[in-house]
Amino acid sequence: MAGSEQDRKRADARGAQAPAVHTPEACSTVDIGMTRVFGLLGKRWTGLIVAALIQRPVHFADLRRAIPGISERMLSDRLTELGNVGLVLRQVDEGPPLRVSYRLTEAGSALKPSLDELGDWAAKYLGAEGGTCPEEFRK
Repeated sequence: MAGSEQDRKRADARGAQAPAVHTPEACSTVDIGMTRVFGLLGKRWTGLIVAALIQRPVHFADLRRAIPGISERMLSDRLTELGNVGLVLRQVDEGPPLRVSYRLTEAGSALKPSLDELGDWAAKYLGAEGGTCPEEFRK
């Protein structure tokens, strides 16, 4: 039995994943751009945050209400990450009261056609399950 095959069987026996096989065919099957996009937007909550901001700037508290289940900390972390990659801008509104709003940059807004297509695809292929997003954030 070849060494790599033997290693895979041992890993399977332990319940661990087998080591990745890096061949030109395996490594070239997924486009690097898609890998980068889904590495960012595929994180839990990130796509929903961008979708909520597509329509208009939103205050932090309203954004949190628009995405049921997200914690303040997670929302803050994801907004910071989106800001760091240039998709979201943070704006502190003059108070009182002090409020923070978020809006998409030009790069973030450029995701709208793609998100619209994903929404159409979901409506066609994932069924008509009701969403929990408030009406004000829907098309």
